[in-house]
Amino acid sequence: MLKLSDHWRSATTRLILIYGAFFALWSVVLIGAVYWETSRYLSRVVDDIVEQRARYLTAIDRERLPAAMEATGALDLRGVMALGLFGADGRYVDGNIEKMPADLPADGVIRALPQGLQRRGMEHRGPARGLALPLPNGERLVIARDTSVIDQVGVILRHALLWGLTLTVIPGLIGGLLLSRRPLRRVREIESAIEPIARGDLGRRLPVSKRGDEVDMLAAIVNRMLGEIERLIDEVKGVCDNIAHDLRTPLTRLRTQLHRLQQKGDSCEDRALVIDRCVGDVDALLDRFRALLRISELEDLRRRGGFGSVDLGEILRQVHELYAPLAEDNGITFHLDVPVHASIHADPHLLFEAFSNLVANAIKFTPNGGRVSVSASIEAQGPRVEIIDSGPGIPSGERDAVLQRFYRSECGREISTPGYGLGLSIVSAIVRLHGFRMQIGESESGGARVSVECWGEAMS
Repeated sequence: MLKLSDHWRSATTRLILIYGAFFALWSVVLIGAVYWETSRYLSRVVDDIVEQRARYLTAIDRERLPAAMEATGALDLRGVMALGLFGADGRYVDGNIEKMPADLPADGVIRALPQGLQRRGMEHRGPARGLALPLPNGERLVIARDTSVIDQVGVILRHALLWGLTLTVIPGLIGGLLLSRRPLRRVREIESAIEPIARGDLGRRLPVSKRGDEVDMLAAIVNRMLGEIERLIDEVKGVCDNIAHDLRTPLTRLRTQLHRLQQKGDSCEDRALVIDRCVGDVDALLDRFRALLRISELEDLRRRGGFGSVDLGEILRQVHELYAPLAEDNGITFHLDVPVHASIHADPHLLFEAFSNLVANAIKFTPNGGRVSVSASIEAQGPRVEIIDSGPGIPSGERDAVLQRFYRSECGREISTPGYGLGLSIVSAIVRLHGFRMQIGESESGGARVSVECWGEAMS
């Protein structure tokens, strides 16, 4: 059940709230700017009207001035104009203004009158703008115009702002609550899926919908991480099982040899022979543990610090030069075909170790009179290296398993080839470290075809 507090913590709701706050702030600024420009324009219009009336009335003779003021007032159907004629002492003479404004000096400059003017026979109106002019006979002429229309414009704009915010922010908040329901429901589903994973069921995965939104992208990333964790844990479990199975025989044999040393009837020659065998068994155990430590070292991503530009062809030529005598001794044709130059970003020592292991395996499993070839080609994505032999090959069902530690193919056991099942594990670790891809297939002669696609860090 989704709680209201969950909605407020939703990123969708927060984004809508932030957007609503910015929208409200910008709306206030916009309406304020519109009101300011409008009030300035209307004030200029009022000032122009007042100045026009002032020029007209000051151009009339004193005797005709009261009649002109009355005619001007009669034309003001809306009652927004105020006219007054006062003596030099401020005494009322004519017009619809009862009292000379105290804050309006007779200098002909238009000023704002926030308190407005008191007119004869009318209630007090709102603020106005007006001026006072001195006449030649010492009297003062006051002309003013009501500016309540400007205030009314402000009221209209404020109401528009209020309605605009109401009709925008409130539906936005409701929409945010509705929009946040689906992501929150997805989060609850993910939480339910994580519970068995936290209890150790690494085979479970987070649900991914068909929409492909941000939550699905995050769930897909976590699923890939879970898959890698599951693979690593299975590999560790398999390594532990294989270590226990693979080391049982040499440890048992070592114990038997040591038990024989306890027998007093053995001669010195027999004891020396037993000690030599024990040393050989211990060396074999150490070799296996050194190989395991080598794989762990390669799986440390900090090993990438030694990467640089490497000539792939030169690495393969060095491998060919190293193993050509061994292939010749076994009666195996060893062929090399590499391009003139193929530069990649890699660690040269690790590449040499990986391709050496692959070539050594190919020669080891190829019978006398067979053929081993190493070739490299430049494709659109980058270089590809292939090691092909004419040996028994690797069955399709074991091509993934042979990359695991201590695993040895059934074919290898049948022909009694020496080894611990760690060579291809080391090669796989080096390939993963470089971001390359290794595939195991079947050659035309039925042997093994190992392809290494050096595309992850390929350089042009």
